[in-house]
Amino acid sequence: MDSSFVLYLGRHTLETALLLAAPILLTCMVVGVTMTLFQAVTSIRDMTLSIVPKLLAVGIVILLCGGWLLEVVLRFTNEMFGHIRNIGY
Repeated sequence: MDSSFVLYLGRHTLETALLLAAPILLTCMVVGVTMTLFQAVTSIRDMTLSIVPKLLAVGIVILLCGGWLLEVVLRFTNEMFGHIRNIGY
């Protein structure tokens, strides 16, 4: 195992983590900005008002993208086990 292979594994791991986290993080960001604008326009200062829509939006995104997220994780895991098997021999 040389340094280029280790760099490839590290880069691939970080790309997969970003790919898995992106839908949830983007949803939280969009809902958070929307709720902040709504609170600024209506002068509502309740801090808990933005939590419920974020939780609902994240739940919906996980329900919609859950199969795809699982597919990405399984593909990554199978690839890593394949590399482990090749290193072992």
